[in-house]
Amino acid sequence: MVGPELIAVAVFLFTYALIIDERIHRAVAAMLGASIIVFLHIVPWEKIPEYIDLGTIFLLMGMMIIVNTARGSGLFEYIAIKTAKLAKGSPIRVLLLFSVVTAVTSAFLDNVTTVLLLTPMLLYIANVMRINPLPFLIAEIFASNIGGAATLIGDPPNIMIGSAAGLTFNEFIVNMGPIMVVDLIVVMGMLFLIYRKELRVSAAEQEGIAKTLADLNEQEAIRDRSLFNKSVAVIALVVGMFFVHDHLGLEPALVALIGASIFLFWSRQPPEEIFEKIEWPALFFFGGLFIVVGALVETGTIAAVAGLVVNNVHSEGEAMLIIAWFAAIASAIVDNIPLTATLIPLIQDMGVSMDTYPLWWALSLGACLGGNGTAIGASANVVVLGIAARNEISISFVEFLKVGMLVLFVTVAIGTAILWLNFVVL
Repeated sequence: MVGPELIAVAVFLFTYALIIDERIHRAVAAMLGASIIVFLHIVPWEKIPEYIDLGTIFLLMGMMIIVNTARGSGLFEYIAIKTAKLAKGSPIRVLLLFSVVTAVTSAFLDNVTTVLLLTPMLLYIANVMRINPLPFLIAEIFASNIGGAATLIGDPPNIMIGSAAGLTFNEFIVNMGPIMVVDLIVVMGMLFLIYRKELRVSAAEQEGIAKTLADLNEQEAIRDRSLFNKSVAVIALVVGMFFVHDHLGLEPALVALIGASIFLFWSRQPPEEIFEKIEWPALFFFGGLFIVVGALVETGTIAAVAGLVVNNVHSEGEAMLIIAWFAAIASAIVDNIPLTATLIPLIQDMGVSMDTYPLWWALSLGACLGGNGTAIGASANVVVLGIAARNEISISFVEFLKVGMLVLFVTVAIGTAILWLNFVVL
């Protein structure tokens, strides 16, 4: 008879293979894997609530409601046009300003939502300026992944890590924020050197572009002034509450749900329309995945792997480097969400013999920045390239790979150096 450990590993690998293959939706793959686990009693029904991380799911749900409610106001289009006008016709300034806006927005909203909202406007601005949009799209992808890594709520891996380790919003800002600021500056410099020919225009062309952009009216992008003002107020309230949630005794998920409920009540938006736009497949994907990985925990498989790692690692610093680089390279190949879900219980079990606090930041660094390596490394990459393809702009896998892997190695190297300085040297 096959033992429960082998069944748990087999179902995990089967589910992972389906996710990588992409011929069926990853939410369906995760739900199928979870169904097999529960049907075979690998994870008893009564233990399912122990493995489904409701903190992650409710935080995502709350932020989805807030963004979908604000979407109809024209807030994000307003930001895009205002940013383009500040550049005064310089393609280089457009790239820098849009990258900063993308990074900051991705830090406080989900990075996939950010690129969904900003990419069409970025293509429109590039068309108005009559320049190649490719450098801007590449920059937007990198900026969204870097910005998302800076905060608890910016990228799904961070949401999962924060919930599992009990890390606060401010802890993410303090430990990951400075790394991402340095990484963003370095990446912008790299992109300028790589795409400087495409970004070069004459003084006369720049003057013409500035005049064209000046004719755009960001006020006309506002479709509902009342909803616009409410959107700004609620988003500011929620972000402010994230900064003090630990002092208020509120979990981040609760902050998001409070903000969502206030916004729905205040805006008087039909809840059916908002709830229809929630990315339910993503939430069911998380739920199913938590159960599949929970089977590895339930059968002791994760504990065995953790023991093997601990026996061959001599310090927290060494473990930190291994986790950061393994997560980064693996995230360039496979989705960083199931990878993070797998490594979280591994790190938790390593806590028996070492301090895991530095390891959580190493996992966040690798999982979030590893997505920059390939065109399929992160959900934001797939979304941006998909929008580009629909607009007949082709960015090949190899073309992205050449820049992406360079960005991956440089940003992760900078990040691990700063983490080593913070947790090993100091």
